Amino acid sequence: MTGRSPAPGPGAGLPVLITGCSSGIGRACALRLHRAGHAVYATARRPETLDELAALGIHTLALDVTDEESMATAVAKVEAAHGAVGALVNSAGYAMSGCIEEASMAEVREQFETNVYGLVRLSQLVLPAMRAHGGGTIVNISSIFGRYAVPGSGFYNATKHAVEALSDSLRNEVADFGVRVVLVEPGPVRTTRFGATYVANLRPVSRTYETFRRESAEYFEAIYTGSRRTLAGTFAIQSDDVARRVAKVVAKGARGSRPRARYPVGLLAHSTIALRRLAPDALFDHLFVRRLFPVPRGPRPRKQGDHR
Repeated sequence: MTGRSPAPGPGAGLPVLITGCSSGIGRACALRLHRAGHAVYATARRPETLDELAALGIHTLALDVTDEESMATAVAKVEAAHGAVGALVNSAGYAMSGCIEEASMAEVREQFETNVYGLVRLSQLVLPAMRAHGGGTIVNISSIFGRYAVPGSGFYNATKHAVEALSDSLRNEVADFGVRVVLVEPGPVRTTRFGATYVANLRPVSRTYETFRRESAEYFEAIYTGSRRTLAGTFAIQSDDVARRVAKVVAKGARGSRPRARYPVGLLAHSTIALRRLAPDALFDHLFVRRLFPVPRGPRPRKQGDHR
């Protein structure tokens, strides 16, 4: 079944609910989809961060993806105005940094609550009305790190791998109801807030990874802010590059056509995903991960039987 997204409300475009609009990709999506004529509902934990969007005529709502009542209330408001959410853009998220050995399990749970469980619950909340209205689109903002993982980002990478798997499963569960589920997979995105959060999380825990933490902080700050040249930073994209792809996906949904399952965004995303698909693990680690990213350096492992 190929269904159209729910009909727009009076004088408005397709009703689009977007999470994580206080900055970065979510904010860029809100602006671009608003310019395209959609009825955009931009959300954030702190609605005061959305004042500039509200001044442009964008609907703004408080929505905390870790709070059940907050999510249910936001979805209910959109459905009250339009009957159903036409497109859900799951953009809220952050990157927990640090080595797996040193991680606080409370912080690991918080990372999954925000990046995975909130996305799942919002999808559950919008689906009944989408199905009743004959269709809709769910766009999940993933990452190239949903295809491979790098040192110091294991838990963030794990959440994006989870988003990829859940999207693949959900896509086939709801396809016959006219609901499209699409992954957007950006490469590194120039942003001050996301990068600042990542670097701030690299606080010292033990001396084992002290040098690695310092190198990682400098490296990722350079990528996200462009403060110095790095290979990955050279190919970093802008938030609006991602928003442009999201807008095209939403437009396809509004026309009732079926978009692809996933869209990498940026040259680095396309090239590294292709390399990951073709290269064996050891070769990928050697040619890409250990050359492009900082890795913890320890003493060379002794050969078996060497007791010197």
